[in-house]
Amino acid sequence: MNRPNLSRGLLALALSAVLAGCAVGPDYQRPALKVPASFKEGDGWRLAQPADLAGHGQWWKLYGDPLLDDLQQRLVKANQTLAQSEASYRQAAALTKGARAAFFPTVSGNLDKTRSGQGGSSSSVRLADGSTVSSGSSAGISNSYTASLGVSWELDLWGKLRRQLESDTASMDASAADLAASRLSLQSQLAQDYLQLRVMDQQIKLLNDTVEAYRRALKLTENQYNAGIVTKADVAQARTQLKSTEAQAIDLKYQRAQLEHAIAVLVGEAPAQFSLAANGQVPALPAIPALVPSQLLERRPDVASAERKVIAANAQIGVAKAAWFPDLTLSATGGYRSGSFRNWIETPNRYWSIGPQFAMTLFDGGLIASQVEQAEASYDQTVASYRQTVLDGFREVEDYMVQLRVQEEESGVQKEALEAAREALRLTFNQYKAGTVDYNNVVTTQATALSNERNVLTLYGNRLTASVQLIAAMGGGWDSAQIASAGKAAAPAP
Repeated sequence: MNRPNLSRGLLALALSAVLAGCAVGPDYQRPALKVPASFKEGDGWRLAQPADLAGHGQWWKLYGDPLLDDLQQRLVKANQTLAQSEASYRQAAALTKGARAAFFPTVSGNLDKTRSGQGGSSSSVRLADGSTVSSGSSAGISNSYTASLGVSWELDLWGKLRRQLESDTASMDASAADLAASRLSLQSQLAQDYLQLRVMDQQIKLLNDTVEAYRRALKLTENQYNAGIVTKADVAQARTQLKSTEAQAIDLKYQRAQLEHAIAVLVGEAPAQFSLAANGQVPALPAIPALVPSQLLERRPDVASAERKVIAANAQIGVAKAAWFPDLTLSATGGYRSGSFRNWIETPNRYWSIGPQFAMTLFDGGLIASQVEQAEASYDQTVASYRQTVLDGFREVEDYMVQLRVQEEESGVQKEALEAAREALRLTFNQYKAGTVDYNNVVTTQATALSNERNVLTLYGNRLTASVQLIAAMGGGWDSAQIASAGKAAAPAP
């Protein structure tokens, strides 16, 4: 290449680099939101400090139960729903790699042999008897040997490739946030099932203890009947009370088994191979620090995912608009072509071609315009979805905050009712043994006391569940800065 041609080539390359610095389409800006300064139901809650949710993702340790911690680790390793989300994230990551590869030249090689033929000649001979015989030849058959190397490179003049990479990267980040949201949801469900199972164990223990107390009461009533102090109706009532309570205890075994089976599936095991023995303990309610609403935008993975989808849709507008502008592709091909294998790779058989291709659509009947409109409508859809996700997040936190506060007040009143029911049962039973009241009064106070005992346990279980739901609603200690490493946090076995 002579010096003038070299100068023109360098000028064209410099111009391409300048043009490549611009990208059509709007740059991303976070959609406007009306974020309140504080939660309506947050009165009395202390704000979170950086150390309050230390150990991102391991929020269940607030309950101080080693077995729950072990189950959560098993869930991350073996849960199959989580495995699906993790595979989806890897697909998105691979798609991003493909978009990044578009910035580099494509190099291709070709090695082939071709055998071809064209036409042929024929001749005829007249025999002595006057007949004619025709014959043909296989002339025109040839061989062709080709070895070539080609390079093609599309210059990103208008930012189409960069916008596509921006979109695919945002989609990958959304998938990473979806993976975190799936993990948080499954961990929350596991914690709720486990805590409810421990409360169920206490319910079963209460009913078993009550059954033993009712057996003693039945024995006392039978003794009094044999002594002629009470009627047979009192014995029947005592036996009815005993058997109905035994039936309640049996029913709880079925409910406990369901919770145990659910936990087995969550940790990736068949229910037949999994069991949790009763340990007589229920974790204490943790102290949960509250967040301000603005922090919720960074703490909830579903909000982060929704915003990344907005970023991806915004970039797709640029991809669609880039179709209005011409594409510049640089390509070069060179190699050897010969009709003989023996002297194939020799200088006389060498060939090459090089040159740019500048192509654009001149008329498409409005196709590009419609694609831009589709991209803009898709962006508006993702913005609305993002705002709705934020509103749902605010609502969930408000719901669980008020639920915990109200249930705490209710728990105090319920405990007072339980103490009164226990005292009434003690007094009534003493009166029955003294012969001043019949057994019907005892049965009534027994049922009231047992109902209050179970209500206290049920309410405590509801408070534990609400605490898990609130922690999950606040992101479970997750932060949007973790998106980059979200795909490495879980790799469940197939």
